[in-house]
Amino acid sequence: MPTADCRCRMAPVYDKAWRHCMVIGANGVGIANREIVLIIFRYLTREILMTMAAVAGVLLLVIMGSRFIRYFGNAAEGEIPASILGTLMLYHLPGFLELILPLAFFLGILLAYGQLYLNSEITVLVACGTSPNRLLQVSLLPALLVAVLVGVCSLWLTPAGALHNERLIQEQQSRLDFTALTPGRFQDFGEGRTAYTEDFNDDQTRMQQVFISERQSRSDGTPENVVTRATEGYQTVDEDTGSRFLVLSDGERYSVDPGRYEAERLQFDTYAVRLSRADPESDLEAPEFASTPVLWRAENGEAKAQLQWRLSMPLMVLILTLIAQPLSRVNPRQGRFAKLLPAIFLHVSYLSLLLTMMDAIARGAILSAIGMWPIHAGYLLIGIVLVHRSQTRGISG
Repeated sequence: MPTADCRCRMAPVYDKAWRHCMVIGANGVGIANREIVLIIFRYLTREILMTMAAVAGVLLLVIMGSRFIRYFGNAAEGEIPASILGTLMLYHLPGFLELILPLAFFLGILLAYGQLYLNSEITVLVACGTSPNRLLQVSLLPALLVAVLVGVCSLWLTPAGALHNERLIQEQQSRLDFTALTPGRFQDFGEGRTAYTEDFNDDQTRMQQVFISERQSRSDGTPENVVTRATEGYQTVDEDTGSRFLVLSDGERYSVDPGRYEAERLQFDTYAVRLSRADPESDLEAPEFASTPVLWRAENGEAKAQLQWRLSMPLMVLILTLIAQPLSRVNPRQGRFAKLLPAIFLHVSYLSLLLTMMDAIARGAILSAIGMWPIHAGYLLIGIVLVHRSQTRGISG
């Protein structure tokens, strides 16, 4: 076995690895073993977490940008007020992190360790007496922290945020749809309707000087354009049918057929325009909105499927760690991205199988007692086999 001085002579090419070896050469094997573990742990953990943070930031920006565009489109159509966009995005954040963090940590290990292999730092660490098992333990410690964070999101924050957003959307839809209008501007309000209001009253419940243009069809199917002008307007909901109406006061309604030089004029004191029929409200008791203790006590298949999905997210982090470390081993000539594509394929297949199994459990096609556990067992076996092969061949070989 090489002596401490001999091992230290292997490291001068790379400054970080040289510092690792100097601890052994200066303090002796007994004291150095404890200090080298701390040095390696801090160094590798920093590399993994910094890479994970960079990957998670990019993925989070893409996903949140996509969801924001979707909500912004809904706000532009008057379905939700623009003022609640920030709140909706904030409460969606745990759901995004629940999916992003396992992938980001997986790629963080691949890219961080891949760079260490390219710089031959792993080779130096092994030469300094660091065993493959020790490197695996170092990787599992930050994996536990990430798994706890993912578990907090999946078991508590995500369902709570989803329930809050659903309640907020329902509450806003039960209020004035026309609060999304900006005074003094013509705005498309969906369903072929263009609306304009000069101003709102102080409590934002009544519009002043209202103009509405609509494209409608007569009973015989012929199209017509309807223009309505009123001094004031407010919205109300029929308690019996749940339909939403815009009640206009002191105005006129013009109906014009394309190609004709005639128009129908209706003068009114009060006129109600139906904005929408009653929509079936989302079931706030659905499993995706239920708390984890409620799901634990439930006996139906949908609840069991949702519970197993929430438990699967933190478990996935630990299993992917076992897979990532041996996959990160690359030849310096291959580059750090050599095994990135097959690794991403493994993650996508893992997640897809879990989603498929969750749907099967909810439909009753698979017993909840079996559930998603065979999938976790399969990928755990893949990780164990890869780790065993890596240790058998030598982690730097």
